[in-house]
Amino acid sequence: MASSGTCKLQGHFTLNGMYKDGDFLIGGLFEVQYLKAFPELSFRMEPKLPHCELFYMTSFQQAQTMVFAINEINNNPNLLPNMTLGYQIYDNCLRLGVAFRGATALVSGTEETVSDLNCKGPPPVIGIIGDPGSTHSIAISSVLGLFRLPMISFYATCSCLSDRKKYPSFFRTIPSDAFQVRAMVQILRHFGWIWVGLLYSNNDYGIYAAQSFHKEMQLFGHCVAFSEILPNVNNPIDIQRIMGVIQASTARVLVVFSPSSLLIPLMEEVVLQNMTGRQWIASESWATSPMFRTPRFQPFLGGTLAIAIRRGEIQGLQDFLLHLRPNTDQRNNMLRIFWENMFGCSFEIESKEKDGKQLKKVCTGQEDLSITKTPYTDVSGLRASYNVYKAVYALAHALHDLMQCEKGRGPFSGNSCADMSNLKPWQLVHYLQKVNFTTGFGDHVSFDKNGDALAIYDVLNWQPSSDGAIWFHKIGVVSEGAETGMVLMLDEDLIYWNFEIKKPPRSVCSESCPPGTRRATKKGLPFCCFDCLPCGDGEISNTTNAIECTACKDEFWSNPDKDQCVPKEVEFLSYEDPLGISLTTASLLGLCFCAVVLVVFAYHRKTPIVRANNSELSFLLLLSLKLCFLCVLLFIGQPQLWTCQLRHAVFGISFVLCISSILVKTMVVIAVFKSSRPEGKGAMKWFEAAQQKCTVLVLTALQIVICAVWLSTASPTPHKNNQYIRSKIVYECAIGSVAGFSMLLGYIGLLAAVSFLLAFLARNLPDNFNEAKFITFSMLIFCAVWIAFVPAYVSSPGKYAVAVEIFAILASSFGLLLAIFAPKCYIILLHPERNTKKAIMGRETQNK
Repeated sequence: MASSGTCKLQGHFTLNGMYKDGDFLIGGLFEVQYLKAFPELSFRMEPKLPHCELFYMTSFQQAQTMVFAINEINNNPNLLPNMTLGYQIYDNCLRLGVAFRGATALVSGTEETVSDLNCKGPPPVIGIIGDPGSTHSIAISSVLGLFRLPMISFYATCSCLSDRKKYPSFFRTIPSDAFQVRAMVQILRHFGWIWVGLLYSNNDYGIYAAQSFHKEMQLFGHCVAFSEILPNVNNPIDIQRIMGVIQASTARVLVVFSPSSLLIPLMEEVVLQNMTGRQWIASESWATSPMFRTPRFQPFLGGTLAIAIRRGEIQGLQDFLLHLRPNTDQRNNMLRIFWENMFGCSFEIESKEKDGKQLKKVCTGQEDLSITKTPYTDVSGLRASYNVYKAVYALAHALHDLMQCEKGRGPFSGNSCADMSNLKPWQLVHYLQKVNFTTGFGDHVSFDKNGDALAIYDVLNWQPSSDGAIWFHKIGVVSEGAETGMVLMLDEDLIYWNFEIKKPPRSVCSESCPPGTRRATKKGLPFCCFDCLPCGDGEISNTTNAIECTACKDEFWSNPDKDQCVPKEVEFLSYEDPLGISLTTASLLGLCFCAVVLVVFAYHRKTPIVRANNSELSFLLLLSLKLCFLCVLLFIGQPQLWTCQLRHAVFGISFVLCISSILVKTMVVIAVFKSSRPEGKGAMKWFEAAQQKCTVLVLTALQIVICAVWLSTASPTPHKNNQYIRSKIVYECAIGSVAGFSMLLGYIGLLAAVSFLLAFLARNLPDNFNEAKFITFSMLIFCAVWIAFVPAYVSSPGKYAVAVEIFAILASSFGLLLAIFAPKCYIILLHPERNTKKAIMGRETQNK
């Protein structure tokens, strides 16, 4: 509240609209433009205003129909005499957020300041015409209902809006979907179509209509073959799936509750796949959509039966539409936007030129609308616009009846009448509920206790026109009376059936289902026709006309015909498998390399380079590497008890023998270097040949103990696993004890880490003793391989886990073989002149 005693708005929304002043204002919400996306709401700066695009001429015609009706009422001396109506119309941009902003602006007013703090006087608007969307109407009327402000929608059909407790001030001049569903079922019953498919949009309109349709079909003993939700965005995967369901079903009649915008992707796929032979039943939301009137849809949608909003005629509307002119009032900027879209011009002079080139011509406001041909000027099929016209007149008649109240004989407490200078919205709702008048076209307008209009629809048939497109031909009406119920009147001689046989398709149902399929019945539905659906993977039916499929036992799977259980394929890493062949070849290749190196070292065992590198430990290391390569063969082939027990034990012992040999070699290198210095002359007595062998045996014995305890307590065993792939059995070795396997790997890792650390610290020893450099590099490779092994092993399924373990064994074994022995073989075989004591001592002297 300002210090001057006035209330000031915190802010106001920038909305596109149209405005005219009057004694009482009527609000309007229309879908004139489309908002692709809201601006990003980071809340680190003031939110940007949304920008709406894609102007809809049909919706603008509906908004102008409201303006026309108000002008017509103001010029009628018999309706609201001595009083003028004004209007405030906003564009909702097909977005709930924008619609709610518009509704808030209508009920709160747009005055920057309010000085009368008692809030006396009429409300900013006495009622709202709109919103056309069911979801929007649900949200807005939930709030307006709290203040009993009347809202009359001309296009929201959701049956949920008939709930008077939730929406006490909501009315509509279009019938509820509850009536539309009954009308559709009447058409289906008329033609004997008891087996139909259902498609509906994923919003309040589609979901509530689908629920009503299921109940109504069940009431008459008819069946819904399938029920599919259309995606809100064009998702090719969902569209392909829905097309598969339609084509697999024997139902030839398809009922669709959806706005045309959500149906376009499916219809495009219908054309692409050339799917004919279906009878489409269209709800009112796409019954007269111009999007499907093109020749490319005619072979597929020709013959469609549609439930359409009642068509009407409004005298003088076309002349009014053609004489529209824009003005400079910012409150009427919707007129300027319309004009720019209609004539492709711009009122903004600065946007006329850019870089000396003219972009858009300048709008004069005097362009001729009579030469245009758009949905805006087409008044041949007034349906939604006709509902707008009736909604405005309903509000005007309610206000007129309120004004005619005689003092002392009013309907309110104490027989009082409404005070026109302080009108309450709920008082107008009372009169609106009792409205009863007839339009100039001859239609009776009134509302039932739920605020619903009388149910009457046109039944249309989509027929080919002379240019190959589609035109909508009225073939009858369907209406609901208080006593007679739903009445359907059709002229079948006027119906066009777009099929090879010029008659409607009969309901095609399965009388029995063959083996391998099941009846697609649903609980709660009466037995009637049914589809035969194939059994799922791992399921069979051996009997004809089975209701349920039977799951195969754990070690069996269904055959391709789904009528017999056959043993599952057993999968393991075999010698015939390409992967197994590759790994076996690599293992034997490594074994051969070890043998070659062993022969080379044995033949040159008296040469300085072999003797200087501890030949006994080198031979022991080569022997252990051969065991490492050989243990790979235990991992390949069908798992058996002895191979499962041996594979990890041999693997663990072989690698400990290998790493302990390297560890002792490293320690010997360090001891030899220290013994060459005065302070370390006694170091070598601890690392003589006997001590070296003993150390290796002790370290290896510890691993043997770990393996023995593991095998005796929780030994690895063959295991048939069907969890990875349900259609196969993966034959593998269960490790038995995770702790045992972890200790085996952990012990190897500990020895490798110690070897790496010692070799790293001794890497800068003189050149002739610099075995430590090669050991450091070999241990680096070894550790990297086994660190990467753990996550790869855990995440690999079935036989691929075994392959990962084999790869780790081979990679680390080759790494040790090449890093330690390749440099020595290189000198022995290719540079024998360097394999001399003099050469070695020369380098030693030089390094010193």
